[in-house]
Amino acid sequence: MLSNPFFEDRADAGEKLAEAVENELGKFNLTAPDAVKPIVYALPRGGLPVAVPVARRLGCPLDVVVAKKITRPDNLELAIGAATADGHVLWQKQKQPNLHWQKSALQQAENSAQSLLGDLASGRPNVSAAGALVILVDDGIATGMTVAVAAVALQSQQPAAVWICAPVAPDDLMGFLAEIGDKSIILETPNPFYSVSRFYAQFPQVETAEALECLQRQIEWRL
Repeated sequence: MLSNPFFEDRADAGEKLAEAVENELGKFNLTAPDAVKPIVYALPRGGLPVAVPVARRLGCPLDVVVAKKITRPDNLELAIGAATADGHVLWQKQKQPNLHWQKSALQQAENSAQSLLGDLASGRPNVSAAGALVILVDDGIATGMTVAVAAVALQSQQPAAVWICAPVAPDDLMGFLAEIGDKSIILETPNPFYSVSRFYAQFPQVETAEALECLQRQIEWRL
């Protein structure tokens, strides 16, 4: 953790990100009859408390796209790929797994993503990314693998555009983010980076119950 972190907590980061996204959207006439409508998609669980202020500021639905890292058995923090609950997969260096442990790691990631999606199902709105302006939000981007596979999954639904939005990401990842999304809104791009948590004063793990509550509150707020 930095002695002077960029953000107090995820809610603080979300408010700051919401302002930046709203300012960028202000360049477009979203009130025109034929204007595309935004939908905020969070990467759960940590991305949801950040995404709530963004969805509130835009007055739009809040949904999730669940992606999990594919990791080595000897290093559970190292992402060698990522997979979504609906079967989209990205590998960091090779196109297909060719070792038994890689296939097992992929299956574990897919199972974990599907399980979490099931836990959050009751809080999801009935929306589609098709034709929408997708605002994809996470609490921070480290390797870029999960946000990349999430963007691929959303692109398959043929949205009008996908914006990659996060409070913090490494500076050397900005070119990659520009490739996977139509626009990137990143508040801070420190170098060196190390980990997302060091840029927050408070960065507790977000439990599934809290993540579900974020979704449910947004549905109630829009009623």
